[in-house]
Amino acid sequence: MSETTPLRIANCSGFFGDRVSAAREMIDGGPIDVLTGDWLAELTMGLLAKQQLRKPGSGFARTFVTQLDDVLGDCLDRGIKIVSNAGGLDPHGCAAQVAAIAERLGRTVRVAVVDGDDATEVFARERAGGWDAPHLDSGQALAADVDPIVVNAYLGAWGIVEALRAGADVVITGRVTDAAVIVGPAAWRFGWDRTEWDALAGAVAAGHVIECGAQACGGNYSFFTEISDMSEVGFPIAEIYPDGSSVITKHPGTGGAVTTETVTAQLLYEIDGPRYANPDVITRLDTVHLEAVGVDRVRLSGVRGEPAPATVKVGAVLSGGWRNETTFVLTGTEIEKKARVVQDALWRRIPDGEKAFDSVTVRLLRADRSDPATMEQAVALLTITVTGADRQRVSRFSRAAVEIGLATYPGAYFTAPPGNGTEFTVFWPTLMRSDFFDQRVTLGENTWTVPAAPSSAELPAIDRPIPPTAKTFDGPTQRLPLGTLLGARSGDKAGNATLGVWARNDEDHTWLRSWWSEDTVRELVPEAAGCELRLWELPLLRACGVTLVGLLGRGVAANPQLDSQAKGLGEYLRAKHLDIPTALLPLETR
Repeated sequence: MSETTPLRIANCSGFFGDRVSAAREMIDGGPIDVLTGDWLAELTMGLLAKQQLRKPGSGFARTFVTQLDDVLGDCLDRGIKIVSNAGGLDPHGCAAQVAAIAERLGRTVRVAVVDGDDATEVFARERAGGWDAPHLDSGQALAADVDPIVVNAYLGAWGIVEALRAGADVVITGRVTDAAVIVGPAAWRFGWDRTEWDALAGAVAAGHVIECGAQACGGNYSFFTEISDMSEVGFPIAEIYPDGSSVITKHPGTGGAVTTETVTAQLLYEIDGPRYANPDVITRLDTVHLEAVGVDRVRLSGVRGEPAPATVKVGAVLSGGWRNETTFVLTGTEIEKKARVVQDALWRRIPDGEKAFDSVTVRLLRADRSDPATMEQAVALLTITVTGADRQRVSRFSRAAVEIGLATYPGAYFTAPPGNGTEFTVFWPTLMRSDFFDQRVTLGENTWTVPAAPSSAELPAIDRPIPPTAKTFDGPTQRLPLGTLLGARSGDKAGNATLGVWARNDEDHTWLRSWWSEDTVRELVPEAAGCELRLWELPLLRACGVTLVGLLGRGVAANPQLDSQAKGLGEYLRAKHLDIPTALLPLETR
């Protein structure tokens, strides 16, 4: 590979459950050097913990093994490296499955395992010494009588680098950051030093763009109607250069599109401001420059990095108790009265009523209309969710719901038969010293450790962006949805919701900044009442953002709300009506 030839890293998974055929699509669609993806999320760690408890040795992403059963031989033939965090809680078990595939194929494969992320012992040790595992956002201490199911540290890329340097064909990791599986191959190929902060930061930015799979190519994109083929959106490729710059692209002939705006949307996804902390480097997202350099080709350049933080994020998975839920269908008129009468009857059937549970959440989703033309226009859905520490009591909630099925409002039925209670988990993020966690690399009979990245002292505050030139938007306005002008992308980080909003040109960005404030966000998102709001900006992307601290309660697995991961929050905001200056509107909208 020459000094100007990029390293082509292809993504084939954005989450545990993504399109299984994506690995084959990326192998057959064109030349690539590395096949990777992201199989882990905060929710996934809880699911893998349950999986591991039910069947020891199974705490990894089985869909990854299914994909390799299809493509491993071709990857070996073409010299394509495979780097995967699908090892989850059992990377050695996952690696054994990969080795078994190679054996069935009659091939030799060098599979490396990178672990060291299991923080269970050090977490317990520090708590025994008086550390109270303060929650990353709220600062709340973890109750002394709560013992986590599993605890994992979010580690970096240098274990992957060492595994590739040692000749691994496949690298299976435990918990590493989403971008680490992209940074590792780039640092290996280009021989980066651990303190080449700008190059590392550029790779982190590219990794952040492609780690969520098809989202970089138009998936979950606000202006999706402008993309001609959304039937099967392609997966992304990051062509990374020796200086850390990159071009985001996709294979020719695949669906979706790669534009500066689809990349912008992904850069805004699940971030908490200009500083994007990874174990290997702090990436300054406010320095990312985007440029379209061809059809489905967007260059990322100018990314600046700061020294790695002295702490790493650690996620503890806790048992949250038991949960049960049932949904009553209410049809026709007097919906509110029907909802009231069924709830009164339900709580009468349960000793102590609502007080029998730790929490009760009631949602009434109104899809009904006056004078309905169809049955679908006549129904509303009443969902009642209960949680508690007593499994039997939570399970009996279903029995009570069934028993009143013929004894309350007219037309009563359920969307599905009520079931037994299920255990749910809570994700508890905190910070621990990075030097507590050496990564461990195992390749064949050899095992060695890789220390944490060199870290920094306290970083200086980031200057607030220079306000745009003062401008008043006089003249006529039209009250229209914000989405007429603005795009948005939202998501979750534990119990927080993240929301990024971008403008499509400089004038629209000036208008966005003219009203973007905490007061306006609270007005537009009344659900955030009582939440701390952390506002931030990325001027080079024409973007404003906010982290809504605590909006999602205790996180996705414990959140009974309809949009438990804030995936729809951005589109909810875009549906809000504001007085938009007519001069800013597209001609066809005026």
